[in-house]
Amino acid sequence: MLPWCYLSWTQIHIGMIKGIYDVDHFIDSLKHDVKIVKSMPSVQLSGKKNKKLKAFQIRPPRDAPPSWYETFALEKMKEHGAVYLTPFSHRLAEDLTNHEYQRLRCRVNFHALRFRKEVMQLSHLIVQRLHSEGPFMAIHLRFEMDMLAFAGCLAIFTPEEQKILQKYRDQNFAQKRLVYNERRLIGKCPLTPEEVGLILHAMGFNNSTRIYVAAGDIFGGERFLSPLRSLFPRLDNRSTIATVDELGAVNAEGRGLLGPAVDYMVCLMADIFMPTYDGPSNFANNLLGHRLFEGFRTTVRPDRKALAPVFMDREKGWIQNFEQKIRLVMKNTWFGGPHPRISPESFYTNPWSECFCKTRPEISADKCPSSPVLYQKPQESESALLATENLQNEHLTNIR
Repeated sequence: MLPWCYLSWTQIHIGMIKGIYDVDHFIDSLKHDVKIVKSMPSVQLSGKKNKKLKAFQIRPPRDAPPSWYETFALEKMKEHGAVYLTPFSHRLAEDLTNHEYQRLRCRVNFHALRFRKEVMQLSHLIVQRLHSEGPFMAIHLRFEMDMLAFAGCLAIFTPEEQKILQKYRDQNFAQKRLVYNERRLIGKCPLTPEEVGLILHAMGFNNSTRIYVAAGDIFGGERFLSPLRSLFPRLDNRSTIATVDELGAVNAEGRGLLGPAVDYMVCLMADIFMPTYDGPSNFANNLLGHRLFEGFRTTVRPDRKALAPVFMDREKGWIQNFEQKIRLVMKNTWFGGPHPRISPESFYTNPWSECFCKTRPEISADKCPSSPVLYQKPQESESALLATENLQNEHLTNIR
């Protein structure tokens, strides 16, 4: 989530997108863990003027153990005074025996990383307006060109659209033989908007359900979105809830990650959240872990691999017991509750149990603090909480 980071012998220098994150909050939240500076310090060279410290670039191995940083990276840091780690994603092993490292990850992800004030205010305003009519569901509809090209799920598109996707794939991803039905059967294709609607309808959600759609440009446009809209006409996004002036105040529609930042917060605070593709998606994966961390908030997480044969049979005209088959698959999924993390599930998707304290711990390090620290949950009205409980009871208990 961070564009770049320097590590020096005594401190971290972090360059963040100031239009997105509250940098001062980030620094203050982690002050007991690490010293963070906003700019590289100057150093006094012998007989010369002060000169900005220049970091030495090193490439960490993927999923490196802590020992790599404690040996190789540390030696380079001592040698050069500062190191520049790139790339920075997935450069530390996920499963670590030292739980303090895992807890630090949670402090960074769920406490220190906070969007700036204007983004938070707009997000809360959108949620308030959505809640004014009762509970709502948020769906991360990952049906954009980049993800479809990456997944290699092209066969459902027109020949012209397939050429566009294939060209994007050839330019951005490694060559690989990909067959649509094979990819689909192993759960590697994002759910289509229609499949999302069919799942929700089978689970008992009706056309009065209000849905906030967090998405970029849907590839194929209204042709793919209309089947979902026909089942659930109350579809909204940040542009339909907030005014043009309100969006413009934070440039939510104009620059980089500001729009997705608003979507992230609305999805976090939604009564129910549903990702449609949680493969290599930092947005969905982090939300799954964040909602679990925030108190096991309800999440509908479809098993695409198990659902694929059901949808493929329907496309062949075999529709008998279709909705019952959907419910049987969904019955075996987690709805945001605590569950063991089993590979290949990511720590960021499921930080249980390392990032949760215990009221009766076996070791003192796991003990819960006597009072809440660092973070305060967004205020939720009593009526919204009651409505949420009713919605969950009505639609989820019948498939468990």
